[in-house]
Formats: sequence, structure tokens, C-alpha cells
Amino acid sequence: MTMHPTVQRAFTNRCVLKVISGLNNFNSHSVAATIKAAHHGGATFVDIAADTELVQMAKKLTNLPICVSSVEPEKFVQAVAGGADLIEIGNFDSFYAQGRKFEADEVLALTEQTRALLPEITLSVTVPHILTLDQQVQLAEELVKAGADIIQTEGGTSSQPTHSGTLGLIEKAAPTLAAAYEISRAVSVPVLCASGISNVTAPLAIAAGASGVGVGSAINQLNSEVAMIAAVRGLVEALGTELRVRSL
Repeated sequence: MTMHPTVQRAFTNRCVLKVISGLNNFNSHSVAATIKAAHHGGATFVDIAADTELVQMAKKLTNLPICVSSVEPEKFVQAVAGGADLIEIGNFDSFYAQGRKFEADEVLALTEQTRALLPEITLSVTVPHILTLDQQVQLAEELVKAGADIIQTEGGTSSQPTHSGTLGLIEKAAPTLAAAYEISRAVSVPVLCASGISNVTAPLAIAAGASGVGVGSAINQLNSEVAMIAAVRGLVEALGTELRVRSL
């Protein structure tokens, strides 16, 4: 497996920023806005739904590496043929609202099926936050054995912040930060901390052991392209600050 050089370099420097448009977001206008924000804001790569038309659109809008997300391995094949650089089993958040839960056995089976279909592509797999931390670590180890190149954490949808402002942002990120801390100490592959991350908590993710962060709603919920770009730049700056602190 050869990782895209831009992504590889960012993982080595532990300053990855993945901007996520959403696994179930097939609205080309919305996805395009997210891609443009990622491009102009300085993100490492973008993560869009596994759809060939979206991949082709993304290729026209940016030279950033394109990751596609799905929970259906067959969808990856067409997306990769269309030019996707990485694939992600996960971004489960949109399913939880529908009452759909992903257990360890299913995620492991999806990983094995995907690897059989696409043995060479860089594969990221999300560990469901509905598992206990011990179970998350165990699954992460099994996923790496099954061929996962990147492990992604989640947990923003399960947290219930009781405060507003900075304290609320830290509370929201607590589950995914805890997962990043535990998993990064158990596996040899990079860990991407996602779900509920903001510019306040991105540096905390790196300190916890993650090599980067994945951010979606903190950018997508904004109502102007200028604000979206500013949000991406704020995250890049937050990660860069952490990088400078570690180099001192």
C-alpha cells in the first residue's frame, strides 16, 4: 500500500486535517462548498460520499487528495476507479440518528470485504463509539490485522455538553479524545480523531496521540463560503500551533 505523499507527509508530521462533507451528503452544491473551503483553507484532504459523480466534481475543484466514505464495500470500487485516493469505512454519525448501530463484528467484516475488493488502496476505518473503550481498542487491533491503514475515532454524537463556549467544546470532544488516547497506544498505524472536534480541541487530539483530526459539522453548519474557509484555516492554525509547540 502506497499512501498519497501529501497525506503521508501530514501523518508523519502529525498535523492532518481531513474535512468531511458527510457520508450521506449527495447534494453537489453542499459538497462543492465543503471541498472549496477545504482547498482554500489549507486542509490535508477531503472526505466525501462514495459517489463517482461527486469524485469527478471534486477532482475539478481541488488537487487535494480525495477520500470517499461508505458502509457498502462495492461502492468503493467505482469511486476508486473514478479517481478516489483513499477510502473510509465509517462516518457512522448519520446512521445513529436513524437508530442504525454498527457493532464490532460488522465493522470487521466490512473491512475484510473491502480489503478483498481493493487490496492496495489506503483504507481508513472508524471504530464505533457505542463500544466501551476496551472494546474499541480490541477492535482497532483487529482492524489493523485485517488491513486498515488508518484508524478513526468518533464520539461527538454521544457526548452531552452541559456548558457553552470553550468548556462545552471540550466536553463535546471528550469521548473521541479518550478513544484516540487509548487506541493510539495500542496500534502502530496513524489515528485520526474525528466527531465533535473544533479548533479548541484539535491540539488536544494531537496531544492525546492522534496524528490528525477529521472535522465536518464545525465547517458544514456555517452559512457562507468565507466563514467555512475561515473555520478550516482556524483548524490548520490550531494544528500548526501544536506542531510548533512539539518542535520546541
